[in-house]
Amino acid sequence: MGRVRLSERGQDVAIAVAGLLGGLLLIAVGAYDRRPGWSEWAPVLPLVAMAGLSLVRRRWTVWTVSVGGVLFGVAVYVGSLVPTMLLYTDLLYAAVLYGPARMSRVLQLSGAATTVVLTGLTWRYASLSEALLVAVFCGLIFLSPVWTADLLRRHREVAEAERLRAEQTALLAEMDRRGAVVAERARMARELHDVIANHLSAIAIHATGAQAVARRQVRSADEPLVEALAVIRENSVQGLAEMRRMIGLLREATPEEPYAAPRLVAVDVLLEQAAAAGRSAGLRFGAEQHGEPGELPAPVELAAYRIVQESLTNAVKHAAPGPVRLCIRYGERELEITVESPYRAGEGRAVPGAKAGLVGMGERAQLLGGEFDAGPDGQTWRVRAVLPRTASGERE
Repeated sequence: MGRVRLSERGQDVAIAVAGLLGGLLLIAVGAYDRRPGWSEWAPVLPLVAMAGLSLVRRRWTVWTVSVGGVLFGVAVYVGSLVPTMLLYTDLLYAAVLYGPARMSRVLQLSGAATTVVLTGLTWRYASLSEALLVAVFCGLIFLSPVWTADLLRRHREVAEAERLRAEQTALLAEMDRRGAVVAERARMARELHDVIANHLSAIAIHATGAQAVARRQVRSADEPLVEALAVIRENSVQGLAEMRRMIGLLREATPEEPYAAPRLVAVDVLLEQAAAAGRSAGLRFGAEQHGEPGELPAPVELAAYRIVQESLTNAVKHAAPGPVRLCIRYGERELEITVESPYRAGEGRAVPGAKAGLVGMGERAQLLGGEFDAGPDGQTWRVRAVLPRTASGERE
């Protein structure tokens, strides 16, 4: 069972009620130092007043400890009651713990002075043993709660300082990390711009020049060479545009030119590009869709788009002549993508970076908590990816 934790207000009420009930019980049984000439219920007044001060001991520390000192003197005069004394020590404790910083010094000086004066008077008019007893009693009442609260307050201040120092250290570490990330993103953007983007620009320029030469030679538009040049130019221009958008994202693109992540609604464009590129290789592309697309989280839609794009690209590179079928199935909890293309062992040719696309597609699916597999099934090469429709990748 867990412990019951009271609020600050609840703690104050509990202390006041406990002190009041304990004092009334002791008065009822006569367990207190009763003074001659006073009613047996005379200590009730300072007891009730002290309990009332306990309810506001956190808010008005100076007033409660001042009025409490007067009530303590009255309580000792009309009849010493232990709960009243304990409530007063709690007021001293609260004044140091919750009051101004100078309260500790003031109460220590006043408590020490009171102890010295009362001890001296007792020694003067009574005996040394009684004076020592008064000194111990005054130390317990006036000084021990002050010292205890002062020690606790110092520990709290040290703990708070350490907490602030830890937060500052964590903040500096986070700033350093963000600075390193920004620097790395800038470096990646420079590399992409200076290397890959320049190569794509060169490909587009050369393809455009080759098309111009073909037009001067009066070549037919449906000639395979002319079609291949058109596909090369279109893909290089599109790749360059996406590369520039990615560079803008790495460089923290401005609101006027945000990075637009591709979406599955543009899958028809991918099919048209793949069909144009694979026509000379005898490939025919088709697609079908099942279920309602609904609203997909951006990470899921981006991963699905890239998997479709890479699968169609691989089909253009490696598939044997025949139909290539894309199937997108929208379920209630999952999105399933299947791409089937003709396959014969030994078909296709190795190119730089072979199989890197399969690894990348598998990583995209795994990061979202999905599944991915690709491989031959008889005379068909099948790529299948199942992505959860939640951004976190957690299945319900």
